Amino acid sequence: MTDVFVISANTHEEVRRELRDARMKMLPDSDEEASFISDSILGNEPKVVHDDNVSGDYGLVINGHSLAYALEGSMELEFLRTACMCKTVICCRVTPLQKAQVVELVKKYKQAVTLAIGDGANDVSMIKAAHIGVGISGQEGMQAVLSSDFSFAQFCYLQRLLLVHGRWSYLRMCKFLRYFFYKNFTFTFVHFWYAFFCGFSAQTVYDQAFIALYNLMYTALPVLGMGLFDQDVNDSWGLEYPQLYGPGQLSVYFNLGTFMKCALHSCYSSLVLFFVPYLSLHDTADYQSFALLTQTCLIFTVCVQLGLDLSYWTAVNHLFVWGSLGMFFLVSFAMQSDGLHQLQPGSFTFVGTARNTLDRLNVWLTIILTVVLCVLPVLIHRFLSSQINPTINDKVRFMVHQMKAQPPPPRRRTRIRRSSTRRSGYAFSHAQGYGDLVTSNRFLRRQATPRSTGFTPTGRTAWFSPIGKQQNSKQELEPTQLQHYRVVKDSAF
Repeated sequence: MTDVFVISANTHEEVRRELRDARMKMLPDSDEEASFISDSILGNEPKVVHDDNVSGDYGLVINGHSLAYALEGSMELEFLRTACMCKTVICCRVTPLQKAQVVELVKKYKQAVTLAIGDGANDVSMIKAAHIGVGISGQEGMQAVLSSDFSFAQFCYLQRLLLVHGRWSYLRMCKFLRYFFYKNFTFTFVHFWYAFFCGFSAQTVYDQAFIALYNLMYTALPVLGMGLFDQDVNDSWGLEYPQLYGPGQLSVYFNLGTFMKCALHSCYSSLVLFFVPYLSLHDTADYQSFALLTQTCLIFTVCVQLGLDLSYWTAVNHLFVWGSLGMFFLVSFAMQSDGLHQLQPGSFTFVGTARNTLDRLNVWLTIILTVVLCVLPVLIHRFLSSQINPTINDKVRFMVHQMKAQPPPPRRRTRIRRSSTRRSGYAFSHAQGYGDLVTSNRFLRRQATPRSTGFTPTGRTAWFSPIGKQQNSKQELEPTQLQHYRVVKDSAF
């Protein structure tokens, strides 16, 4: 790290001066006033603070007394700008309210998603203030766990929560949204092209039963399976390459640009889905046959597109996709059978259409041609993108394919034990303790002097107090100290 700035002033002006000096050391030509990023699309007032790019890795340490001044309205932007220039910011000896205020400050002026993690009751306000709250169960009780969105027993599990489950969840949600918009836009735009041929009379292209069951039965389960089980790489590769987490922070997988691409793709697919069946059956079939052919092409197209979007096929995905196709044909033949038409002739008007249309060779050739034309631009775009400008996901997946999908050896996890000592809640007390030691560049744990026997004792010794001052081993420990240390002497020495 290039430098660490310690803010430990006692007055309002001293805190402002120390924050400004730290900012000027990191970026000498920075502006005195904070600049905002205006939201020109929605026309709102500018509230997002512009990020200042600095060269180097810096750290900031501020205590609770100085933080109280830094969080005031006249100084909060100065504190936020200085803190955002640093790689690491440590707020020590702070109150529960100050923890929540720091989170609210970032949410107010930064366009970012915040995560707060804690294990005690004094972390509840901070956990509730953040977008995502994580609680750790342990010696501090269950208050933080009960107030959090996610909970686990050890802090080391946070890595897997973010790099594996969090990234998978974001990837699945983005794919779900893109495919959901695609299949519904494609379904709807076909009616727009058909309106030019029916005099804008509100006549539908598809059968009424197909319109009712399209989102309810034919396309609901496949997209649900993708949103639940899809993953680009397995958990081992996700932990091995943390760079895969970066695109999610930049909103690469779903934004305004990807939405517009999805809309254009849907518009193109609807053109193909309408005009290819129309030209193939022009002056050779009736309206019912054209409607059945169009909706059959639509079902096959959205299922093939789902197969291209899926990166991880499971038995459930196969069941949902092939089951939806089978359900479509089963319902089509049942709804257009002679028996239902005899029961209610006015409701089931497509009698015998499926039986008479799907047994013709030119109909199946039209279905294949339509599906190929719909997915061909997607295949070309993905091939060129992977060859010219591959993403980090493409590189890792290619590496996995080259290694025959063999995951790296799992990391050995060290078992962490929680000792029930008086230090369990020390980090959240407000008595004098390790604050001076943290800012004094001294270390609490020092190497003990080897004895004449060659035996080197390990662990913490009684020669240094909790604040780093040397003590005599014969000195009696005061009962008011926060920690007690004992020396165990072996009679052999």
